[in-house]
Amino acid sequence: MTMNSLKSQWRMFANTHPLAKGVMSYAIIWPTGCLIQQTLEGRDLKTYDWMRCMRFSMFGALYVAPTLYGWVRLSSVMWPQMNLKVGVVKAAVEQISYGPFAGCSFFYGMSLLEGKNHKEAVQEVKDKFPPTFKVGICFWPIIQTINFSMIPESYRVVFVSVCSLGWTTFLAYLKTKNMHEGEEEDQSQSLSQ
Repeated sequence: MTMNSLKSQWRMFANTHPLAKGVMSYAIIWPTGCLIQQTLEGRDLKTYDWMRCMRFSMFGALYVAPTLYGWVRLSSVMWPQMNLKVGVVKAAVEQISYGPFAGCSFFYGMSLLEGKNHKEAVQEVKDKFPPTFKVGICFWPIIQTINFSMIPESYRVVFVSVCSLGWTTFLAYLKTKNMHEGEEEDQSQSLSQ
């Protein structure tokens, strides 16, 4: 097979199966974000947490891609036009609907994949979702306005998955961050006094 033949077959597959295209993108991009975060924390090839990468790949491919695909399809039916005004409306609606759902689902679902119980997963959502949402409200409206006003529907999930590489790196950081570090230090200092 020639390279042009492969490209042609890929385009045909991707155009007829946009969800599969998103699943494949997220199966690669989410663990890549996890690896970037681990590299920033000082790990290398010998010390990477490959199981954490696998969890990110599974969650991205089997949960995020399908739910994002569903949201993109629904929003395209609700607002079929592609212009700046509609893009801003879709981005705003996403921030008050899909955004909180996705953020809570991430911390809850990843906690369960780590073997935590329901109570621990809920606590992680309570601890980590609010700061995540504050950052997301600054990041995603810009990305999604571009996505909904300029990117053709068949490429929106892939566009967002590429943009989400930075976001996933941030999520990987928050996922591993102990949100009570400051409280523990305060408690240990007050106990020593």
